[in-house]
Amino acid sequence: MNSLKMNKRILALDILRGVTIAGMIMVNNPGSWGHIYAPLEHAEWNGLTPTDLVFPFFMFIMGISTYISLKKYNFEFSHAAAMKILRRTIVIFLIGMAIGWFSRFCNYWASAPDDLSFGENLWASVWTFDRMRILGVMQRLALCYGATSIIALTMKHKHIPYLIASLLVGYFILLLCGNGFAYNDTNIVSIVDRAILTPAHMYKDNGIDPEGLLSTIPAIAHVLLGFCVGKLMLDGNKSEDRASFLNSQLITLFLVGVILTFSGFLLSYGCPINKKIWSPTFVLTTCGLASSFLALLIWIIDVKGYKKWSMFFEAFGVNPLFMYVLGGVLGILFGAVHFPWAEGSISIHGFLYKIVMLPMFGETGGSLAYALLFIAINWCIGYQLYKRKIYIKI
Repeated sequence: MNSLKMNKRILALDILRGVTIAGMIMVNNPGSWGHIYAPLEHAEWNGLTPTDLVFPFFMFIMGISTYISLKKYNFEFSHAAAMKILRRTIVIFLIGMAIGWFSRFCNYWASAPDDLSFGENLWASVWTFDRMRILGVMQRLALCYGATSIIALTMKHKHIPYLIASLLVGYFILLLCGNGFAYNDTNIVSIVDRAILTPAHMYKDNGIDPEGLLSTIPAIAHVLLGFCVGKLMLDGNKSEDRASFLNSQLITLFLVGVILTFSGFLLSYGCPINKKIWSPTFVLTTCGLASSFLALLIWIIDVKGYKKWSMFFEAFGVNPLFMYVLGGVLGILFGAVHFPWAEGSISIHGFLYKIVMLPMFGETGGSLAYALLFIAINWCIGYQLYKRKIYIKI
């Protein structure tokens, strides 16, 4: 039985994780925020760009991975399972907050007024909790993972699709009744976040926090949808023949992808696709596209056997959250660490973009070149871990 499980391992899952992590790191680290290569920009409000797909793709895969990880508990609630889920949820959430604190610390330390003493500068840099953002990407992952895992262990799985529908429909009603499609602080999403989190602890975007509290409701439905797809994938075919198993997965993923994508685009005429409020149609469309993309990867990698190209993304996919955290920390350090240059000083980021990339590729091309270089640096670290079979679980 163990050998059968190993044979049925789907490399495409690791590759899709790696693609999304690499994408998330790249879009978070352009050479210049004022000259971003167009496909790497988020939609300003309604709509969808390639960049808007990377985070929801990872959450969809997290749902599938949650199904796989909880299967060993036979989906039965126990003290051991609950403690593991709670610990992991808290650790991921705190790491997200720590990255936010570290960013503020480094930015303030590098730009503090000259008239401050060392002690005053240190204290001002350390104590930023009164204006530190509480939520973010890692925090959303933590909350959605924790909620999905508890639901999966305490609710009959046949009822989960009804819960997903209830969460999405209920959230849509909230948006409809609370001016939820307005890009300003009259939006119910903004009102709730400002009341609970307070503006000092929110992302600054017309009063909208893209990883806010209220929009976590459809995000939980998003991960639950991935969980249900994982169940369909892995339990739909009991055959011990690998080819039959993969063909079953391809059909399942393709059908789910087409249905969800079509539904999302069709319903977008009444409920716009919007990442910043995580609209229900955003959930349906991105889960559908993720399912279709996973089917394509399974066909290319696991069915046809074209695997050599995938090693780059596998280095990201086997340690996904660690690689994301590493990218965040390196991005902060590249912007904060200065060294003497000409008559002043320059950061690592400034040197690589302004001195190296900008003269060769121009503003937008240089910005993209810097992002690709940054990805390459992260990959070198990830590859060394992958090569040595070091797996860092967060």
